[in-house]
Amino acid sequence: MRWPHRRLSILMYHRIVARRDPLQPAIPDVHQFDQHMRWLRRWCHVLPLAEAARRLRDGALPPRAACLTFDDGYADNVELALPVLRQHGLSACFFIATGYLDGGRMWNDAVIEHVRGAAGPLLDLRHLGLECHPVHDWRHKILALDRLLLRLKYLPFAQRQEIADRLAPPRAPGLMMSCDQVRQLHRAGMELGAHTVRHPILALLPAAAARSEIGAGKMALERLIDGPVPCFAYPNGKPGQDYDGRHVRIVAELGFQAAVSTQAAAAHHACDPLQLPRFTPWDAAPWRFGLRLARSRWQRPV
Repeated sequence: MRWPHRRLSILMYHRIVARRDPLQPAIPDVHQFDQHMRWLRRWCHVLPLAEAARRLRDGALPPRAACLTFDDGYADNVELALPVLRQHGLSACFFIATGYLDGGRMWNDAVIEHVRGAAGPLLDLRHLGLECHPVHDWRHKILALDRLLLRLKYLPFAQRQEIADRLAPPRAPGLMMSCDQVRQLHRAGMELGAHTVRHPILALLPAAAARSEIGAGKMALERLIDGPVPCFAYPNGKPGQDYDGRHVRIVAELGFQAAVSTQAAAAHHACDPLQLPRFTPWDAAPWRFGLRLARSRWQRPV
């Protein structure tokens, strides 16, 4: 397949696991991630995100340009992904939700672990104003998890967090990065990007609260690494649904040079550098991964 020129593919990961998770089969294990990185090293020109955004704007991208990004700040990014990146000589940008550093747990992880531990055959959550879900095997647990995450995602932040805290303890040592691990990424030459403090859906917040989340996350990271943080990722990241033009203006006013959404497409020279689309790689076979990446370069943001 012919690759279009002057396009930028930005790949988005969240977690890397040591072995495949039957509850979350789309998460790559370390072997699959290594295969992805081998393919990218051979076929793509992987750039740091801030540099790629600048070269995209200036019309100076190399052929088959790509970037790697990780969202949220999971410790496995350091423990499992970083050694693979260093082995292949690749860089990535890690977007950190700073409120969960040093032992925190995001709401979705509380839901995931509650479903994982459900003994079955039914998970009854009516006491939380939710539904009953069959969970007698992994297939039904996956369905239950998908439905619960969708059901809870757009609740007001405090209500969503209260439900999550009743499902599982709010602290989970070792799940999210420590401050020392963030510094380790920085010392390894990786980019650090802001991702708010608590990972809220920005569109559900008052404007002042959204500005505080974005700005405080940036400041916390800059203090942590004693350096600039020029990149931002919108939590959840669907344009027009999870954030809108108000939040793009806030990101610009706070001095970010590049920001990424979760719209599935490749970026081109006319893209807003504060709303760059990304591609989620989930194919296990390297050839399917490469084919999907090549096809994604023909997708244009709407």
